[in-house]
Amino acid sequence: MENLSRYFKVLIICLLASSTHAQLELGFYSKSCPKAEQIIQKFVHEHIRNAPSLAAALIRMHFHDCFVRGCDGSVLLNSTTNQAEKNAPPNLTVRGFDFIDRIKSLVEAECPGVVSCADIIALSARDSIVVTGGPYWKVPTGRRDGVISNLLESNQNIPAPFNNFTTLQTLFANQGLDLKDLVLLSGAHTIGISLCTSFSNRLYNFTGKGDEDPSLDSEYATNLKTFKCKNINDNTTIVEMDPGSRNTFDLSYYSQVVKRRGLFESDSALLTNSVTKSLVTQFLQGSLENFYAEFAKSIEKMGQIKVKTGSQGEIRKHCALVNS
Repeated sequence: MENLSRYFKVLIICLLASSTHAQLELGFYSKSCPKAEQIIQKFVHEHIRNAPSLAAALIRMHFHDCFVRGCDGSVLLNSTTNQAEKNAPPNLTVRGFDFIDRIKSLVEAECPGVVSCADIIALSARDSIVVTGGPYWKVPTGRRDGVISNLLESNQNIPAPFNNFTTLQTLFANQGLDLKDLVLLSGAHTIGISLCTSFSNRLYNFTGKGDEDPSLDSEYATNLKTFKCKNINDNTTIVEMDPGSRNTFDLSYYSQVVKRRGLFESDSALLTNSVTKSLVTQFLQGSLENFYAEFAKSIEKMGQIKVKTGSQGEIRKHCALVNS
C-alpha cells in the first residue's frame, strides 16, 4: 500500500512537472542559467543608448517572429535557397539579426545550449523599449526554437503597411489577437521609421491614376512629397512614423492617426472601424500610464502566440542555423 501511495505521489509530481513545463514561466532559467536575463539586459543597456532606433527594430522583429509559426525564433533562420522568413519582403527591412547573434554568443559562453533564440528576441525587445524610456512588460520564458522557416508563410501572415481594416482584423484574429490588441500594438509605431516604398503609392499613385490617397491629410502629403519622398521611385529616404517624437514611446502616434497623418494605409485603417476608432480616441484621452499598462497586456499576449515548450523544437546553438 505504501509503495502504491509512493507511486501515485511520483506520478502526480511527474504530471505537474509536465503540465507546468508546457507553459512559459517567469524566471524559467533561474536554475539552469541564472545570469541569462541579466546578461541580455546588460548588453541591451550598453548598446541601445548609442543606437536608440534599434529598439523599434527589435520590437518589430519580435512581432514578425510571433506572427509566423508563433514566437519561435524562426525569423532568425538562414536558408541556402533564400526561402526562409528573413528572405520574405516584409522581413527584408528587419534589422537586429547581428545584435541577437552577439547576445546569443554571450549567453552560450555562460550556459551552452540552454537559452533559446526565441527567448532572446522576446527579452531584448522588452529591455530595449525600457532602456529608451518606454513601457515595461513581463516576459515569461521557456520558449523553444522552431526548426522551420518559410518565406511564403511570412507573406501570408505578417500584416502589411497597405492592409485595410478587414485584412488586419483577420490577420490579428488568426493569432488570437483582438481589435484592442490591433490598436495597442499599432501604437508601437510611435517609435517607428519607414522607407518611402511602404507608402509612396498613397502620395503618387493610389488607384493607379497618378492620384493621392484621399484618407491622407493633403497638407501632410504635400509636405512628404516636397521634403521626403520626392518621387515614387525613392527607395532610400527614411521617414519618421511619429514626426518629432520618434525616440519617445508616447501617445503622439495616435494624435497623428486622428489628424489623418498616419503614414501607412494600415494606420489610417484604424479610423475606418467604429471600435478601433473609439479605442484610438480613448487612449489619446487617457494617461500615458494607462497606455503603457494596456500596451503591456497586449504585447505579453503576443509574446505567447503558439509558443513551443517542453520537448517541442530545440535550443539552437547558433540563432541562424538549426542544430544538425
